[in-house]
Amino acid sequence: MSDWIEAAIRTAVAVLVLFFFTKLLGKRQVAQLSLFEYITGITIGSLAAYISMDLERHWGLGLISLGVWVSMSYLIEIMQLKSKKIRDFVDSKSAVLIKDGKILEEHLKKVRVTSDELLGQLRKKNVFNAADVEFAIMESNGEINVLLKRENQPLTPRHLGIKVSPDIAPQAVIMDGEIMDEPLATLGLSRQWLNTELEKTGLALENVFLGQVDGYNQLYVDVYDDQLQVPQPQKKAVLYATLKKCEADLEMFGLSTDNQDVKAMYQQCVNEMQQVISDMKPILTH
Repeated sequence: MSDWIEAAIRTAVAVLVLFFFTKLLGKRQVAQLSLFEYITGITIGSLAAYISMDLERHWGLGLISLGVWVSMSYLIEIMQLKSKKIRDFVDSKSAVLIKDGKILEEHLKKVRVTSDELLGQLRKKNVFNAADVEFAIMESNGEINVLLKRENQPLTPRHLGIKVSPDIAPQAVIMDGEIMDEPLATLGLSRQWLNTELEKTGLALENVFLGQVDGYNQLYVDVYDDQLQVPQPQKKAVLYATLKKCEADLEMFGLSTDNQDVKAMYQQCVNEMQQVISDMKPILTH
């Protein structure tokens, strides 16, 4: 057998075996890998290269070595899931680097992080003053997470005592010109509704690259032709304008009557309408 044919066959086998083993070990981003997982990934890649290119040795030895590495990694992962002590031993514990605005120099030495590196990581979190930090913790994968002091945290509706409704994740209902039935069913919508919404925009299904529906059942589409301007949904804007018109009409009716009881009734309706508009404005003007 020619060397190039053997190398091609070995590479194809290595790719298939790697695909199977990586599916077995699970998915993680590179930044989420622990030191042991990072070393395992490099070793598995090196063994795959050995299987592909070392034509002088039997490829079966490489497969055995690859299988042992993956089996050991898989076994260690299972043990980590079942025991915190093993997790702490393999991945190490999280380390507190800043507490109450004070940098803990001894902890920095233990994790071998310099002050420059710490400040650089803080800047990635949009923190430029270490004194503003309540806690900064280095996780087992090396990432530094930051909790600001309460007075430095961004203002949220909760701080103002405002209750907001939970947001619903947008669903992709059209991909590559094809309707996705499962996301539609998740939102409680049908193909007929989707086709009606597409007709309002004047677009054909085959011209839509991506279509998403938000929690308020508004359809947003992106078309293949980047020069084509797609009109944005106006349902919320129309509803907001209608509510404002109702408020103005009630005020006008109240001014047009001389009956004090009727005038008081209209004024009460105006106050209630203003409260409704105030409650709905964050949603309708978003």
